[in-house]
Amino acid sequence: MLNYNEIKERKYILLDDEPYEVVSAQVSRKQANKPVNKTKLKSLLNGRVVEHTFHMSDKVNEADMSKQNFVFIYRKGNEFWFHAEGDKSDRFPIGTEVIGNAEYYILPNETIEFSVFTNDDDEDMIIGVNLPLKMELKVKDAPPAVKGNTAQGGDKIVTTVTGLKVTAPMFINPGDVIAVSTETGEYSERVSKA
Repeated sequence: MLNYNEIKERKYILLDDEPYEVVSAQVSRKQANKPVNKTKLKSLLNGRVVEHTFHMSDKVNEADMSKQNFVFIYRKGNEFWFHAEGDKSDRFPIGTEVIGNAEYYILPNETIEFSVFTNDDDEDMIIGVNLPLKMELKVKDAPPAVKGNTAQGGDKIVTTVTGLKVTAPMFINPGDVIAVSTETGEYSERVSKA
């Protein structure tokens, strides 16, 4: 149980039996009024952000969150098939609504970390993918560098083996491995040359 002033950023709470991540929290007091905690909460089920004000008398339960690793097997339509780490017979699909943009960063046979919410009935719900800040991806397709005005650097669109299109410098070629930010999808650096 968390008091109103213990509801802080990066905490997971239950509000109306739904798990939320606290995106921002600010405890304030206006003149003679009692202090309040104004928060922005992101729903872990559908991603919507809501504003909620907690008063001194309010208490909330922390959401029962855990992290679990699953191994990506393959994609079939809008389903991504995984198996539990260490148990290849325990196969299950995860839909694109959970995977989201992570589809451009996962490759078959890679171990992926997921956030799992356990509700009051002890049922586990996979609610999100936890990617590192940068991932290394091999370039599958890159147009040839064109001679011309490269004094300003010059960029081109390259495609990685996962299908992600990235704006990269002219010197990137097919087969190169590049680091890409998983938050912005932007090129960071060339890791190795083909």
